Amino acid sequence: MLVKASTWTVLIGALVLSGAPARAQEGAKPPVAADSAALAKAQAAMETPHPGKAVYQQSCAACHDHPEATRAPALDTLKAMRYQTILYALNEGKMKVQASALNNTQKAAVIDYLVGREATSDEWLSTAMCAPERRKVKLDAPATVAGFGFDPKNHRHLTAAQTGLRTADMRNLELAWAMGFPKATSMRAQPAVVGTTLFLPVADAQRAFAIDISGPPCVQWVYSHETPLRTSAAFGQLPNGRKVIVFSDVASKVHMLDAATGQLVWIQSVGLYPLSLTTGTPAIHGDRVYVPISQYEISLGGNDDHECCRTHGAVTALDAMTGKKIWTTHTMEEAKPVRDRGDGKMIYGPSGAPIWTSPAIDAKRGVLYVGTGEATSEPAAPTTDAILALDLKDGHIRWSFQATENDIFLTACARNRNGLNCPKSSVHRDVDFGASVIIAQRADGSDVLLAGQKAGTVWALDPDRDGKLVWRQDFGEGSPLGGIHWGIAYDGTRVFAPINRPYASAAKADGSQKPGLNAVRVDTGAVEWSYAATPDCTGKRAELVKACATNIGFSGAPTVIDGAVVSGSLDGFLHAFDAKTGELLFKFDTARSYDTFNGVTASGGAIDNATIVAANGMLFVSSGYGMFGQMPGNVLLAFKPKAKPASATPSP
Repeated sequence: MLVKASTWTVLIGALVLSGAPARAQEGAKPPVAADSAALAKAQAAMETPHPGKAVYQQSCAACHDHPEATRAPALDTLKAMRYQTILYALNEGKMKVQASALNNTQKAAVIDYLVGREATSDEWLSTAMCAPERRKVKLDAPATVAGFGFDPKNHRHLTAAQTGLRTADMRNLELAWAMGFPKATSMRAQPAVVGTTLFLPVADAQRAFAIDISGPPCVQWVYSHETPLRTSAAFGQLPNGRKVIVFSDVASKVHMLDAATGQLVWIQSVGLYPLSLTTGTPAIHGDRVYVPISQYEISLGGNDDHECCRTHGAVTALDAMTGKKIWTTHTMEEAKPVRDRGDGKMIYGPSGAPIWTSPAIDAKRGVLYVGTGEATSEPAAPTTDAILALDLKDGHIRWSFQATENDIFLTACARNRNGLNCPKSSVHRDVDFGASVIIAQRADGSDVLLAGQKAGTVWALDPDRDGKLVWRQDFGEGSPLGGIHWGIAYDGTRVFAPINRPYASAAKADGSQKPGLNAVRVDTGAVEWSYAATPDCTGKRAELVKACATNIGFSGAPTVIDGAVVSGSLDGFLHAFDAKTGELLFKFDTARSYDTFNGVTASGGAIDNATIVAANGMLFVSSGYGMFGQMPGNVLLAFKPKAKPASATPSP
């Protein structure tokens, strides 16, 4: 069934048709002309530059033509999007401020230049839906993947019993099937898995899907919303026994769905400011939903015409039954005027400390742990680049641990440190805690908190001594997109730390920071083994994979399955390693096109964020991440162990 939350509040068609002429199809022949003059006129019309191109070059190109520096989607990624996605960004989303100077005709022209007017077809859904006897979602089994970290402690560790996969199976995997999603460019959301149903939000499609993986795959239900989605999915059970799925969208609204039917239970806005954002996966615990809140003022604050900066991060607790807000803990006080920036306008502060990690729930101590990001204006609050322990009942901060002081960072200031809003004094590193905190155990049975930072550091903290440092392990100095980015994983003995590439290079000049994966002993912080990524630009990869010689970082969160650790890289490779030795067990190039079971044209690209899970004897990975100049993609891949060959029949 198709479950629709509401209708568009913006008349997309009216906007798109308000101004720009239809662009000529590539390779189209000129119209038949009665004479040479008419033919010349027709040809001249076809050669006339599209009016949206001028709008793009004037208002968009400065960022989207330099995606690695600006963190914006590249031009070719924009051209692969839905027009609804771009329209939302211009009218309501991240580009609203930048697009405020454009009128409707100009917006229509640039959208038409980028993606045309044709609506994305959903005809594939009619053939991909399950037969009636398979549409009932079975929720009796315990959840295999209940949230970002799979369990409340964020271990990101699945057993052979949970998944039906053993370490030995990783040597013998093959692609079982692929599923494509029209006009998607970033497969950023990790699914929740219960029994034989995989619950997958697809941000660009503005939909969440329940997919039956018990046999030939099919879709059990679809939830549709007018706003692009954003976070991964979490599964839980309400106090009344109802089983639910929860995730957030780009408008900082939390959606709770009935897991059995896909029907909306409630929707709640949690944004603190117009520039608030929800990136971390909400956590369902008891009768509450805990939601981390980030912000994207970092992308706007460096512009001289922006009043910088007023936003900050938070955690909000919602009543799981109703969505009503119970408490909100802010990472700092409200910003106030700090100083004249030099032109008579004021700098406001403190600001920043966004939270884009997913909470770890420590039921024993009655707290949750989150990591925070950089400051966006002076003074840098002590809660920036920090680990916070919040009381589960009332949200008060019990303790905090700051890893990096005075890290004031705005994206545009990386290119122009003399901007009016750029900090006068800052370490200027942008080294957030992007990897969610893990509650681990040492050999003596005591707990330790593990946290990965974009500084390239794994931190071990004592939860019983207000976050006192136990040990740290450094892998270079990190960077705004380097170091440990989206996540770490834990197998009971080791923590696995993926290292992304530093800004614009594969490794620091001194070789101290190498993209790849590292296994670190939880008790001591000693490095047990490391895998250093190397580029592969052979064959078609040189054309398909953007910057294939350097874009080789391990940015996404890894997953432990039995005794193997599985991780993806920005150049599209899926890897499986022996967790104890680091031996490479399996490697698969996802950066290619696929024949899909649902008939949608699909291709893979960068593997980023958190997309790797396993269940029902299969390994699942989503491929494609069209941000930061990386390779977009729109495919969900399912791998299974190859069938063992039948024993040869002996000759008579």
